[in-house]
Amino acid sequence: MATAFLSTASSFYPSSLSPSTSSSCSSSSSSTLGPAFVYLNNQNVQRRRTLCKAFNESLLHAPVLNKRGFSLCFITSLVLAAGNGCSNAIAAILEADDDEELLEKVKKDRQKRLERQGVISSSSKEKGYLQDLVYKLSQIGQAIDNNDLSAASSVLGGSTDTEWVKNANVAFNKLSSSPEETTQVETFNSSLASLISSATKNDVETSKVAFVESATAFEKWMTLTGLTGQLRGL
Repeated sequence: MATAFLSTASSFYPSSLSPSTSSSCSSSSSSTLGPAFVYLNNQNVQRRRTLCKAFNESLLHAPVLNKRGFSLCFITSLVLAAGNGCSNAIAAILEADDDEELLEKVKKDRQKRLERQGVISSSSKEKGYLQDLVYKLSQIGQAIDNNDLSAASSVLGGSTDTEWVKNANVAFNKLSSSPEETTQVETFNSSLASLISSATKNDVETSKVAFVESATAFEKWMTLTGLTGQLRGL
């Protein structure tokens, strides 16, 4: 691959860099522009040759580059040799690389979604646990809305060790696959513990705040996992 790039590179150099052209330019212009122009022109050609040679030699000793890294090195040599005339070509190369990276990301995201859907489809028991959680939260929310913390406490069960809470966490653990989802689960459990404590103390306002926080965390988790719309009551 590197050999192909290097052998092609010479076709991008302007004709003004060839020795025959530079010598003809020197002879034709020396009589009108004087020896100073000839000297500056020769110096410019020599500088470009030196830069190109340094770039080629650096490739022989450089570590292995990925496709984008090699492209950047290659087009850098073109800029040094041809000036600003390669800006459009450089933009096109970088844009093509960006398109390939975006396409690869889309493919990976799609693969992850398919894998997640496969896990969800095979988790009917865990979805049943989550459906029970939805019903429990609905009952608790209605009780709190009616300022009936006694009814809310009877559903909550007095601690996070109740069966429906433990079952919900079984589903959370199986279906969570990202740090964001895990964070929402932690927020849900923390808010639920606060809700249980507040309801036991008959603190209506704190119970309302804790309920909203726990319900919000659960809804966010549902959205992140792609389960939204698969449970009744949401």
